[in-house]
Amino acid sequence: MNAPAVERTLVLVKPDAVRRGLVGEVLRRIEAKGYALVAAELRTADTALLHDHYAEHAGKPFFGPLVEFMSSGPVLAVVVQGERVIEGFRSLAGSTDPTTAAPGTIRGDLGRDWGRAVTENLVHGSDAAGSAEREIGLWFPAL
Repeated sequence: MNAPAVERTLVLVKPDAVRRGLVGEVLRRIEAKGYALVAAELRTADTALLHDHYAEHAGKPFFGPLVEFMSSGPVLAVVVQGERVIEGFRSLAGSTDPTTAAPGTIRGDLGRDWGRAVTENLVHGSDAAGSAEREIGLWFPAL
């Protein structure tokens, strides 16, 4: 039987979570799950980076508000590594709507529904290996 492959994913702790002082709790949950933090940087993202990051959403009604929100304050960008970490972190994060996210998930336990669940939902995690590689390259080009 083959061991699961070790993967890397990009996690963004969004401005709403940073403002609410939830960075430590998000990182605690990632580490408690057994994943390793490979790189981390607290920064305010510029619109060029966010346009590249969210390129697949360009033209959708929430694209402008999402970019505006994501550039509204500091974001903690983190590269996380572990076996099946992409799937695992997305499960840990919970569904994007904090109201319906399962208890025990980051969004289920800590999220609030301000009517902006598509944008203000605490965290982002890459959705696939290709996305993770592209996103890590955008946020951590030297890695």
